[in-house]
Amino acid sequence: MSESAAASAEKPLYAEDRRRFIARLAGLGAAATVFPETLLTLAQEKGALTQEVVLQAEKIAGLTFTEPQRKQLLKGLESLRRDFEKLRSVPLPNGVPPALRFSPLLPGAQPPKGPSFVKATKVHAAEAPENLEDLAFLTVLQLAALVKARKVTSTQLTKMYLARLRRYDPQLHFVVALTEERALAQAQRADEEIAAGRYRGPLHGIPWGAKDLFAVKGYTTTWGAAPYKDQVIDEDAAAVKRLDAAGAVLVAKLTLGALAMGDVWFGGKTRNPWNPEEGSSGSSAGPASAVAAGCVGFALGTETLGSIVSPCTRCGATGLRPTFGRVSRNGAMALSWSMDKIGPIARSVEDCAVVFAAIQGPDGEDPTVVEAPFAWDPGLDLKTLRVGYVPSAFEQKVDQDPDAEKKEKDTEWPLLDKAAVDVLMGLGLRFKPVELPDLPADAMALLLSCEAAAAFDDLTRSGRDALMTAQGDDDWPNIFRQAQLIPAVQYIQANRARTLLMEAMDKIFRDVDVYVCPSFGGSNLTITNLTGHPQVVVPDGFRSKEGTPTSLCFTGRLYGEAQTLALAKAYQDATGFQLKHPVLKG
Repeated sequence: MSESAAASAEKPLYAEDRRRFIARLAGLGAAATVFPETLLTLAQEKGALTQEVVLQAEKIAGLTFTEPQRKQLLKGLESLRRDFEKLRSVPLPNGVPPALRFSPLLPGAQPPKGPSFVKATKVHAAEAPENLEDLAFLTVLQLAALVKARKVTSTQLTKMYLARLRRYDPQLHFVVALTEERALAQAQRADEEIAAGRYRGPLHGIPWGAKDLFAVKGYTTTWGAAPYKDQVIDEDAAAVKRLDAAGAVLVAKLTLGALAMGDVWFGGKTRNPWNPEEGSSGSSAGPASAVAAGCVGFALGTETLGSIVSPCTRCGATGLRPTFGRVSRNGAMALSWSMDKIGPIARSVEDCAVVFAAIQGPDGEDPTVVEAPFAWDPGLDLKTLRVGYVPSAFEQKVDQDPDAEKKEKDTEWPLLDKAAVDVLMGLGLRFKPVELPDLPADAMALLLSCEAAAAFDDLTRSGRDALMTAQGDDDWPNIFRQAQLIPAVQYIQANRARTLLMEAMDKIFRDVDVYVCPSFGGSNLTITNLTGHPQVVVPDGFRSKEGTPTSLCFTGRLYGEAQTLALAKAYQDATGFQLKHPVLKG
């Protein structure tokens, strides 16, 4: 059956599901404000706009109108319905952003100014081993030293990582497509340039993997979802172009949970290399799994609400979620225009710094990206930093397994987190206690649902959402339908509350430069994704029972990636958890 025929065949089922969903909402009296789209959806099920339709919408909204008010509403709602139909006739591809743009800066604030530079740690190039797979878990800078010294070629590394991707994909399910032809051509060019003395820098000749929401010419860009599994976008995403310019070698397009949620995609579930019985978490499921498994030198992921932090935690990788508006999203799937961020996933903090340096900065295509310096100095005097920590979050029994909703909280995790603070104090740092804003950040996250539903409105209206693999209550198809009933008024109110959240965070960063918090402590992950602050996630130990990783997060001031990374690197150097690797079968 063709894709269009399959979508058509699913429409009756979709309509019935939608009827039940709306009826259930009406019966529950969900807390929302009346929204014309709600009324129109209900009316379309009944064929006409009536006072009864308005009355049912009132139950959903938690409002009470008088009979004259209901009657008065009807004429305007008919007019709105015609306006909605006109708007739906305008083609709106996923890449078209709203006219209103989010900025993490408060009114009057400006991004910092100054030069950008990278003072990478000098690494001695050891002799290449007889078995090249002994290099699989080296950091970017260690691999770069070998390539620059011509003790190993980019082509050799590329073939080695391609072989590992093939070998371990059957058990870990992290590959959507190998970009072998492109990779071998890039690797050959890198070898020729390096032999001729044209060395581009530490990413030159280093194999990497891209989360499969980045467009790459000549290859499918599936977004991890069955409705798009044959999609080809005839362009290279901005981040891909930047890494091409740095001489990096793209070896694979790696999995993401369907439409950037979780670790389930149309090909199955991506697995955690430390324990293949469990998923790798998401949505940057493939990048974190492949990095942790030593199958790429580094990878690019994205985060909207935990999609770098969560899989890095599960897989024991290191990740950087930059300040909102640091990296161009041109050519990357849009999920939430005001929350999507692109960042590196690697085996060390300094790897993340080197990759970030290559991809950050305006490209003239993504209007949210601003010019701001990134001055990476791994030798930064940490005593110049004002460091904070969140006492209440460290006292919680925080479950570091974000997908285990019903799992009993384990006392070992707060102990691990407190041990991390002890390590940092041992570096001679003084800590200032800070508390996260007491505002309903979780409720503000409806912004993501609204924007995601708009980005995939056509998927919902066509009924092709029935082709998605996951169809549970908390999966995108149902969330998109729910979001159709979220009022525009509440979307705006949530954004207004978001301003208060930004102001509260601004007050915290008047006193500190970086603060430390358990990765899933309190509402830190949600708050910082809403406000756009940068965050570095690093492994900080292992669960004693499962033997799988846990993590710690460092949150910095806006555009403060360099300082945040420097503190995280100091912790990583003092602990060495990033040096431990899973034992893979095969």
